[in-house]
Amino acid sequence: MTTILGLSGSLRKASFNAGLLRAAAELAPPSTTVVIGSIHDVPLYNADDEAAHGIPPAVQALKASLQAADGLLLVTPEYNNGIPGVFKNAIDWMSRPASDIPLHFGGKPVALLGASPGGFGTVLSQNDWLPVLRTLGTRHWSAGRMLVARAGTVFDREGNLTDEATLARLGDFMAGFAEFIES
Repeated sequence: MTTILGLSGSLRKASFNAGLLRAAAELAPPSTTVVIGSIHDVPLYNADDEAAHGIPPAVQALKASLQAADGLLLVTPEYNNGIPGVFKNAIDWMSRPASDIPLHFGGKPVALLGASPGGFGTVLSQNDWLPVLRTLGTRHWSAGRMLVARAGTVFDREGNLTDEATLARLGDFMAGFAEFIES
């Protein structure tokens, strides 16, 4: 059984990206489980807080889920042509202390998904993740990017992916990512 930790970088209730993650979990191959983590309770990173109080419980839970997972799926919105600050903040916390990076991220297979109302999907946000993932020592799947452009036309008002062609693409993407993890 392959386990993937999936994280959405949006806090919005009807988020396209949270909906994309839910659909990815449902479309994963039968031998693959996608555990949906949450960044909602991750505080802003502050080294003084880390020194005084250690790693916050929400971050400890994410790190434990990541360590137990065989792969990591980042489902990223794009804010102002880049990575959402709240999402980067969560990954920054998860990389603390720095000595834990190899234990949690080192060699971990990673794939990127993203949905955006614009015509280019989340290509710029996904591009911005690549140097971060290299720094963390992850193993990025070369075909491991899927963009959903004009998301308002393929999701309903609650943020559920409803477009059959996009669902089929996502199913193929998840099957390929699971195969990459298992190789």
